[in-house]
Amino acid sequence: MAKAVWKGTLTFGLVSLPVALYPATESHAVRFHQLQRGTTDRVRQRRVNERTGEEVPFEDVVKGYELAEGQYVVVEPAELEELSPGRSRTIEIGGFADLSEIDPVFFDKTYYLGPADPATAKVYQLLVEALAHSHRAGIAVFAMRGKEYLTAVDSADGLLELRTMHWADELRDPQQEVPDLPARRKDFNRTELATAEQLIEMLSVGWNPEDYHDTYEERVRALVEAKAEGREIALSTGDEPEPTELTDLVDVLRRSLDEARAARGGGTARASGAKAGRTGAARAKAAGAARTEGTPKRERAGRRKSAEPAEAVEDLASLSKTELYRRAAALGVPHRSTMTRDQLQYALKAAARPHRKLGRAS
Repeated sequence: MAKAVWKGTLTFGLVSLPVALYPATESHAVRFHQLQRGTTDRVRQRRVNERTGEEVPFEDVVKGYELAEGQYVVVEPAELEELSPGRSRTIEIGGFADLSEIDPVFFDKTYYLGPADPATAKVYQLLVEALAHSHRAGIAVFAMRGKEYLTAVDSADGLLELRTMHWADELRDPQQEVPDLPARRKDFNRTELATAEQLIEMLSVGWNPEDYHDTYEERVRALVEAKAEGREIALSTGDEPEPTELTDLVDVLRRSLDEARAARGGGTARASGAKAGRTGAARAKAAGAARTEGTPKRERAGRRKSAEPAEAVEDLASLSKTELYRRAAALGVPHRSTMTRDQLQYALKAAARPHRKLGRAS
């Protein structure tokens, strides 16, 4: 059982709820010590003066901000300690935001937010259900371990989750960061697009995280175990795939589609192709419904009193998580593999909306 990394009070309005924060993930990476080759002697890192080569005691180390080469502003650890936000005792929710309006790139790390006092279980359950029904997340800023965090508190599978988030000025502009990024085009050959969509449909799978493993870590552990037993393992990197030429695109897509059909059963290849075409059309129709549903609430309110068409809401709410995931894959929703069923619904709404700028810092 994980140990709570923080305890305090979650507040919204006049409601206060004692809570505890638990890590939602853990690393299984193989950890190594550094040794000198030919020996079992540990290699240690030390703080050494770059000019004299002498070791520097920890108490004599200060911080330096470089203004120009060789010119520093020196800051004492005590000065930074005075500016540190310390440890918050409260997560104060300042407002509730629609999760579909938060781009997943903002999310950093996830924690479970559990009740810290059994006597407040009803209040905890009430907040869980209210957030689930509202499709919103509480936005709060709090401090932990000497650092200030922007966070989103939402409901998933009957409990509260807290996600730390990146600040707006921490996000990079992809137009500046990604070289040779092609402009989005809409003049694809109809055959190219239809074949690509059929291939995606043919390769669609139900999301089961247990189907996927960190094969690199598994190979590292196998290597360690083999060497411990005195055995050797032959390693092979394989050949790099060649980039697909534009002139071969349709041919490659069709051959990929044939292979996918054969893998699923050659006897149903034609039926599967027809089904893929039908489901592609159905998916396009669903995407159109999602666009209507995804219109911002204030804009919809100006058009009519009903915030959302009831049938559109029912359409997504009645779908299985597998079908939601398939639609998210068809729309290219990022980070869909880590989403809960509710989050997939929100993401489908957001994906159907017109593209909006994130306001990333340049």
